[in-house]
Amino acid sequence: MQTTFEQPQQSKGNWWNNFIAIIAAINLLLILFNLSYIPLRDVYLQYIPAITIYDSVKSIEPHPVTQGYLDTVDLLETHLQQNRLQANSTASIFASLRQQSIDILTENPFLSANKSNTFATLNRRMEYQMDTLSARTSFAEFWSQDYFREVGIEEALSFFDSKIRPLLELNYYRVVDENGLFVDKFWLIDSVFVAFFTLELLAKTFWVSRKQSNLSWWDAILRNWYDGLFLLPKWQWLRVIPVTVKLHRSTYINTERILEQVTYEPVAYLANRISMFLMVRLINQTQEAVESGDAVSSLLQPKNYVKVGEVDNFDAITDRILELVIYRVLPEVQPDVEVFLQHSLKGALKESDFYQVLQNIPGISMIPAEISEQLADYIAEATYEILASSYADTQGRLLFENLTQNFRVALRKQLQDKQLQQELQPLISDLLEELKLNYVQRAKQDNPEATLDEAMKISEQYHDS
Repeated sequence: MQTTFEQPQQSKGNWWNNFIAIIAAINLLLILFNLSYIPLRDVYLQYIPAITIYDSVKSIEPHPVTQGYLDTVDLLETHLQQNRLQANSTASIFASLRQQSIDILTENPFLSANKSNTFATLNRRMEYQMDTLSARTSFAEFWSQDYFREVGIEEALSFFDSKIRPLLELNYYRVVDENGLFVDKFWLIDSVFVAFFTLELLAKTFWVSRKQSNLSWWDAILRNWYDGLFLLPKWQWLRVIPVTVKLHRSTYINTERILEQVTYEPVAYLANRISMFLMVRLINQTQEAVESGDAVSSLLQPKNYVKVGEVDNFDAITDRILELVIYRVLPEVQPDVEVFLQHSLKGALKESDFYQVLQNIPGISMIPAEISEQLADYIAEATYEILASSYADTQGRLLFENLTQNFRVALRKQLQDKQLQQELQPLISDLLEELKLNYVQRAKQDNPEATLDEAMKISEQYHDS
């Protein structure tokens, strides 16, 4: 199956196409990673914690509210390790954590990062741990010296570090510019690729235009329009189109099979619809030409008809048909012609007075039958020989051409008869209508995928040969 971009012949020396394909693939992977980083940041942090280095590109910073909360918890852990639960050193820290918890529940700092689900999970875990139905009550009871004495410092802090701290660490704050838009520095990375592909496009199209004298530089750029998608500052995901083309041209990936399978069913049914549309439209236009009389006018008034070449196609077709009839058709039907002539001559002789007289003469009654048979054979053979010799002879050919010319003139003259045209036009129109209906009916019954499979097999056989 043919594709939009033809796969060139590959060789070990095709290093430039391979190099361009690698650069394009790297650029596309970076774009996809950049687009997915915010939605999938939690997943990246879970499996690849070091990926947080990319936070600087997206201008991601720890949220000051949740980060301050975690710093206070760290301070509490330090005091508990040193002084255990002495009231003088830890009471103020517990009070600060209770107040910060109320502030978090009231302000919901997770909204700016679009993490409402994380905030809800945080509340549910604390409520379940403290066996209450209020998140405020849960946090107030959790951050108390009495609770830590009851369950133990290690168990309380272990619950917080394993269930609550990871949720708080997922929250973040993104820097915005003076227009209220998030600051994204990916353009600094992408600008290197944009500059590279700009130079590659200009150099490639300039080289092609120099090799093909009839192709301007601008025309060459238009032919490679898909490479212009590398230059778009937005909708960067569209670069999948030129990247696919460049991979198709490289030796790394053969996308021919992939394109065949991806476009298989759409192409099959689209081709079926297009072929049906073209056939119906062609027949409709032919019907309109026949019904309006344009078809007859074009045939009978060649001066107003656009011709292809200097040869009169109507005359050429007529001559070819006559040649076919004389040299191929007549020899095949000569026995039938003889039988027909014998029957006709017998009928004519029986109706003549001469035949009636001979019938009354003894011994001569069979002569008319023999005469008719011999005469029929002679006429058939003579007719064929005369036509063949006349058509091959120069003078006979001229006479025959005059005959055919007069025949065409007479035919055209008769076809100009309005009554005859009125009789033929509906007949031809109905014939075309039957052809259209039967074609559409067959098209509905045929499987377009089977037709496409057959076309693909023929194409493969052609390429193999």
